[in-house]
Amino acid sequence: MRLTYVFRETGGNLRRNFTLFLATVVAVWISLALFGSSLLVRDGVDQATGRWRDGVEFIVFMNVEADPTQHEAMVQSLDENPEVQSWFFVDQDATFIEFQDEFADSPELLESIQPGDLPPSYRVRPTSTDADVVESLVSQFDLKPGVREVVASTEIIRSLEDTSRDFSLLMLVASIIVLVASVLLIFNTIRTAIFARRRDIEVMKLVGASNWYIRVPFMVEGTVQGLVGAAAAIPVLFVVNNLFEGFVRNDELALLRDFALESSVVWEKAYIVLLLGGLIGAVGSAFAVGRFLDV
Repeated sequence: MRLTYVFRETGGNLRRNFTLFLATVVAVWISLALFGSSLLVRDGVDQATGRWRDGVEFIVFMNVEADPTQHEAMVQSLDENPEVQSWFFVDQDATFIEFQDEFADSPELLESIQPGDLPPSYRVRPTSTDADVVESLVSQFDLKPGVREVVASTEIIRSLEDTSRDFSLLMLVASIIVLVASVLLIFNTIRTAIFARRRDIEVMKLVGASNWYIRVPFMVEGTVQGLVGAAAAIPVLFVVNNLFEGFVRNDELALLRDFALESSVVWEKAYIVLLLGGLIGAVGSAFAVGRFLDV
C-alpha cells in the first residue's frame, strides 16, 4: 500500500468533513484534559501527603547538631507522654532516601545535598487526631532542646485528601462520559466519510481491493483526530500544574509545597494522554469501517 494514497485519501476526507473534524477534536480535547488533570491531582496529593501516611499527625525535626543526650530526652518524652500512641525515628540516611525519591527529577539539587545536611526526625502518631490535641502536642515538643521544627498535618491534609479524592473522581467520571461521546463522534465522522464515498468503495471492492486497503485511510483519519485533540490537551496539563504550584505557594499552605509536580511527571501524563488520544481515534474509526465493510 502506497503512503501517498493513504495521505491523499486521509487529507481529502478531513477537508470534506472539516466541521465534524473540529467538533471531534474539541470533544477529545475536553475529555483528555479532564482525564489528564485527574491524574495530576491524584499524583499531587500522593506526593504531598506521602510522609503523613500510617496515622502520622506531626513530625519533630531535630537539629543536625543535636547531641545524643537531646535525642535520649526526646525519646523519653515521647515514651512517657500519654497522648502519644506510637512513634518512629527517621535517621539522616532514611531522610536522604525520601529526599531522593521526592526530587528524583532534579539531579542538580540531589548533587548539592548530602545525608548529613538533612535533619533526622521523629514521626509521631497521637492517641487522638483532634486538632486541639495535636496542636497541644506540637507546642510541647517544639520547646524541647535540640528541636529544629515541628510540623503538623492537622486538618489540612485530611481535608485535602477527601476533597481531592472526590474532585479527582468527579473529573474522571466526566472525562469518561466525554470520552465516550468523542468515540461516537469519531465513529459518526468516519461513517459520514465512508457514506460520501460509498460508490468509490464499491468500485474498489469490485476490482479486488482488500478490506485493509479501504480501511487504513479511514483509520489514519480517526487517529489524526484523536492525536490532535490529545495534543491540544497537553498544554492544559501544564497550566493546571502551574495553578497548583501558585495555590500552594501561600505560606499558610506550606505543608502542601510538594503538591506541585515536576515537569517530567507532567510529561509522563502527557504521553499517556497522547497515547489514549491516538488509541480512541484508531479504535473508533476501525469499528466504524468494520461495520460498513461487513454489510
